[in-house]
Amino acid sequence: MANRSGQPDPVAAWRSMLLAHSRALRAIESELEASGAIPLTWYDVLLELNGADGRLRMQELGDRVVLSRTRVSRLVDELERRGLVTREPDEADGRVTYAAITAAGKKVLRSTAPLYRRGIEEHFTRHLTTDEQQIVAAALSRVVDAHQPVAEPRRR
Repeated sequence: MANRSGQPDPVAAWRSMLLAHSRALRAIESELEASGAIPLTWYDVLLELNGADGRLRMQELGDRVVLSRTRVSRLVDELERRGLVTREPDEADGRVTYAAITAAGKKVLRSTAPLYRRGIEEHFTRHLTTDEQQIVAAALSRVVDAHQPVAEPRRR
């Protein structure tokens, strides 16, 4: 994309990424809500816990979630009230608390996954060719990797 002077706009990719992210997420969240599924922020927490063999230290969970880093403690409270997550103290270090996904949490995660994947397809990937998807993924992975002090497993 070019600016008014015809020069490449150094902010265009950033702005497009932010707008695409915001609009696709809003559309997916709206569809999940209309279907009665859990909120996307809950899905994000459950996905991270499930991907980490079922539990993470609260601090680690806060570092890994994508959608609501500032509300992790409140999100875990909400998930705990619904029986989808439990808090477990670390027996070796009383200052540490783990969040752990429950069997009910795994069940809800599995039932929401197809809705979430359909939303990704409908509101993101169908608008890109296969080549464009690969280019976007490769380009944004370089940005992620540049800001990733410790390698963490890629989410699916």
